[in-house]
Amino acid sequence: MPNKLSQFWQELKRRKVTRIITLYAAAAFVISDQDVIAEYKGSFSQSYDFVDHFRGSKAAFDRQWEDRWIRDLGFEQFIPDVIKGILGKYDLKLEDFSKVIYPCYYPAERKKLDKGLGLPPEKIQDPMLQEIGEMGTAQPLAMLAKALEDAKPGDKILVISFGSGCDALYFEVTENITKLKKPLGISGYLAKKIQMDNFEKYLAWRGILPIDMGLRSEDDKWSQWSMIWRNRKAILGLVGSKCKKCGTPQYPPQRICVKPDCLAVKEMEEYCFSDKTGKVLSFTGDNLAASINPPLVYGQVGFDGGGKYLFEFTGCDLEQVEVGMPVSFTFRIKFYDERRDITSYFWKAMPIEEV
Repeated sequence: MPNKLSQFWQELKRRKVTRIITLYAAAAFVISDQDVIAEYKGSFSQSYDFVDHFRGSKAAFDRQWEDRWIRDLGFEQFIPDVIKGILGKYDLKLEDFSKVIYPCYYPAERKKLDKGLGLPPEKIQDPMLQEIGEMGTAQPLAMLAKALEDAKPGDKILVISFGSGCDALYFEVTENITKLKKPLGISGYLAKKIQMDNFEKYLAWRGILPIDMGLRSEDDKWSQWSMIWRNRKAILGLVGSKCKKCGTPQYPPQRICVKPDCLAVKEMEEYCFSDKTGKVLSFTGDNLAASINPPLVYGQVGFDGGGKYLFEFTGCDLEQVEVGMPVSFTFRIKFYDERRDITSYFWKAMPIEEV
């Protein structure tokens, strides 16, 4: 490991890489014209052939121009321009907005922009750079998700993106925000975060540092598309079956009821397990499994309401797992097929914690 690390740092020096910016993040919203929690009111865009950083399809790292160029010509000019444009287009003032969201990964530049725009502290949305880091394209959307956690009906929110210019989106929060069942959200996931115990493991996870996981890692794992298609509801949706005669849920879906005193044939209806909770029935820590983060922890989980299945655990380590521990289910990466460059997904069990 020390030799590989030494080679890695030498490679960074050769490429003149002075820092690594993590761009692994995503954010998504459901868009509708009914029962929305934030109504889209309008937008304004500025488009420029301005390159701040880029990464080619064969490059391992981002490449960017000097910081002064990005700060002075990029953030400092484009963001005020697009704000001025949307305010003029809809006859608004910046003080009309409860939150102003924009990405900028230079702390000093953010302070300068906030001061120049006249934004008081309560209107500035935290970019979460200390907690998450630079999220790239997902940055403004993740900040919007965070802002909506505390938003009230009537709040106006301004969301600005940055990249080849700027886009500004104007939203107004509706009364439906008060009816929304509180999701785990950005704050919940941050509260459940697990600290990385060493930097070498991070490099391995990101595919930057090569590692040897032993003979068991040489098994050829590949995705059979026809099989996934036939079982797509079970694999992607965690959909099992429920006996229409005795009401017994079971996963994976079955043709014959598993209850000994029933055994009904072809009397099944679809039953979704992904929104259910469960409890740990048994578990083990496998130090011989091919894993970047051994031991691999997995075990039997009993679904609340009936049914059980063997799940891998995530969001915890072996010392935290115990029989009877409540869990929920989360859709995660199951394995990566390096030979074919395919990532496969399945459901894992995650401890339920008070947040």
